Amino acid sequence: MDFRQLEIFTILAKELHFARTAKQCHMTASAVTRSVQRLEETVGHQLLVRNNRHVELTPAGSDFALFASETLEEWRRFRQSLDSRADRVEGSLKIYSSVTGSYSILSRLLGTFRQAYPNVEIILHTGDQAEAIDQVLSGSEDIASAALPDVLPASIAFKTLTFSPLRFIMPAEAGGIYEDVTRMRQQGGGEINPAQLPLIIAERGLTRSRLEAWLRKNQQKPNVYAEVSGHEAIVSMVALGFGIGLVPELVIQHSPLQDQIRVIDDAPELQAFQIGLCVAKEKLNQPAIRAFWDSANPSLFL
Repeated sequence: MDFRQLEIFTILAKELHFARTAKQCHMTASAVTRSVQRLEETVGHQLLVRNNRHVELTPAGSDFALFASETLEEWRRFRQSLDSRADRVEGSLKIYSSVTGSYSILSRLLGTFRQAYPNVEIILHTGDQAEAIDQVLSGSEDIASAALPDVLPASIAFKTLTFSPLRFIMPAEAGGIYEDVTRMRQQGGGEINPAQLPLIIAERGLTRSRLEAWLRKNQQKPNVYAEVSGHEAIVSMVALGFGIGLVPELVIQHSPLQDQIRVIDDAPELQAFQIGLCVAKEKLNQPAIRAFWDSANPSLFL
């Protein structure tokens, strides 16, 4: 039995779903199954009742989940006590970010942090920015680069580092979508109405909720061509000519496809993203996390 197995089991006990647990732990569902089986062999009791539809904790599993959570917390306290006795901050720091966030946000923070705290191991995971806060809430990640949601969970602390306007984009080259936008401009009538064009939208997250709020306010029914995961995928689909999309300006600035897309300047202006770092408040007493949090200075983004 090791701490990694305990971490996996505590997440599984919360999620009660092997696929979601595997995703949070950055491993396969079969690897999660093997980890649980090894724990059951060590404990000598069945910890889960599982079939194709659902997962339930057995009474022994509920007791073990509590034991695992308390053990991990005691381990964190022990490591913290050792760190507090030492002159240097050390340990590991799990950070989650979108690919764009790693370029635009973390690249400005990690160099300075690494020089100040060379004994801290950085473990960086990338994925859809819409999942950033959920990754921190679940305990899978220590810190995440994220956009401030309309409603921030009470257990999460957020530090704003910069702002990014939301921009509607279209293909840069002449073609179906390009011609449609040109024709709408020639017809006049003010702003380009994105609801009248094929839309590439995010499956979930703040970009989608901001777009849906605009559609409701203006009583518009969208013409959705595709739903994709992540802003980078939206840029790719737009560059290929499948429709228009809505992404933060920061994504455009750091995209390798920026020459193949064009901002629709006369499209509606939606509320900008407030971009920064988020962390579980209860973790801010951990030295490595506190050190990274305190070193993240908004002046780096001026």
